[in-house]
Amino acid sequence: MKQASITLERGGIIRLELYDEEAPGTVANFEKLANSGFYNGLKFQRVVRGFVAQGGCPDGNGRGGTGKIRCETQNNPHRHVRGALSMAHFGPNTGSCQFFICYDTFDYLDAWHTVFGQVTEGMEHVEALRRGDIMKEVKVWGTSV
Repeated sequence: MKQASITLERGGIIRLELYDEEAPGTVANFEKLANSGFYNGLKFQRVVRGFVAQGGCPDGNGRGGTGKIRCETQNNPHRHVRGALSMAHFGPNTGSCQFFICYDTFDYLDAWHTVFGQVTEGMEHVEALRRGDIMKEVKVWGTSV
């Protein structure tokens, strides 16, 4: 199973496991962007307490993106629970680079957004995020299942 980390400029590391078996295209896209340095220096542009912290917009306003990827919700058993890592999008099959981390359980997002990972350490850093906090470094490692 692949692993990832988000090192925050203000301090703290968020560690994640990635679901490369259930969401291979989404994980591969995230890995390519992370390991190319795409996310380094980008902000968490949307932080809604009790809902989600969203980052990865190259424009910093939640409207930017890269090439579109397909949603991988069918037969994906993972749900939008506290600490879930999910792909943001503007409609089916329009995800690209923006992602969000859930603060709680949101059943209505299941089968709509692709859950492709889970926070394993550092949820306290997710809880402390503020709008505009910067991702100093995002990286992915490990082998696919």
